[in-house]
Amino acid sequence: MGSTDETNPNTEAAGESWFQEEDLIPSMPQRGELRNGVIASISPSEIFVDVSAKSEGIIPKDELEWLGDELSEMKVGQEVRVFVVDTEDRNGNILLSIRKARELADWEVAEKLLASQEVFSGTIGGHNKGGLIVTVGQLRGFIPASQISADRRRLYGQSPNTKWNTMNGESIMCKVVEVDARRNRLILSERAAGKEIRAIRKEQMFTELEPGKVLDGRVISVADFGIFVSLGGADGLVHVSELTWEPIAHPSEKFKVGQQVKVEVLSVDAEHDRIALSTKRLEQDPWQALASNYKLGQLVRVQITRLTNFGAFARLAGNEVIEGLVHISELSGSKRINHPKEVLKVGQEVTLRVIKIDPENRRIGLSLKEVESPKYAEQDMAFYLEQGDSE
Repeated sequence: MGSTDETNPNTEAAGESWFQEEDLIPSMPQRGELRNGVIASISPSEIFVDVSAKSEGIIPKDELEWLGDELSEMKVGQEVRVFVVDTEDRNGNILLSIRKARELADWEVAEKLLASQEVFSGTIGGHNKGGLIVTVGQLRGFIPASQISADRRRLYGQSPNTKWNTMNGESIMCKVVEVDARRNRLILSERAAGKEIRAIRKEQMFTELEPGKVLDGRVISVADFGIFVSLGGADGLVHVSELTWEPIAHPSEKFKVGQQVKVEVLSVDAEHDRIALSTKRLEQDPWQALASNYKLGQLVRVQITRLTNFGAFARLAGNEVIEGLVHISELSGSKRINHPKEVLKVGQEVTLRVIKIDPENRRIGLSLKEVESPKYAEQDMAFYLEQGDSE
């Protein structure tokens, strides 16, 4: 009589065969399941996908229209991720969806972004009275107006249509603040990403900026030594010497906080986070127009502004920027002058003659002693006749 503990080889072989057959039986798809499939065939009305079931699944025509141009790139044998919409439709087919599979993948991404609080870039796809609609993959997220950055609200006006209409298609950086896939609720915030956005923009701006580039900016601070201008991603300084060609006692005479200005980049120091700007370089340099507006020998009306040991400085009438020099040797031809105060005084208006023009070195030489010189008589007559004709 054999032992009851002895293993029957026939039974063991039969069991092994049974497990192998079970492995070969395809598992039936379940509704709501995500599966990897392989495209079996493509027609104008449907795509058949092998999902390792007893029969192939179908992606219907309406989804083909959603695929758009991507459909022409799809090929038989290509692997695709699909969502099982129904295990048996009214025609007995397994109904599949690529779109839904991608939406579920995007919800997973949204959950990860919520957990990590990582900043990401979406696309503005529309708006309503409450805020902006932003596409996140296949999903539509919402940024309430209260969560839109102050800069963006200020830039696009006050009424919702004025604010948002022109923004469609623009990229926007934000954070995920709420995810509820069941309620199809995805809430985003641009304000929450403010710190990271500023850092990204600043780094990008320092990379792109170069001397000579002209930018639009906004005055954010006015100081004794100049103005600070926001460039959207970084701030730059316009030193008082680069504000304007006109003489001003303080930058506040010409610039106010919030004022929009155009600036030219003078230098960029990324290591020390410094950007030097200029506003006056975008204005016409009055010294460059000097040669065309004045000529040698011309009589000009001036106002004396300063007296020094070596001469007098005089501002040309109608020109708040250019000052000429009357050297002490040009004050009188008949007697020796020890100091300009013997002939002129500050604030006095007199007529002088232009004897030197040097725009490159920003100099114009004037003379008092040459005003009555007979060698300019013919030129003076022509000048006076010309003035008479113009009147």
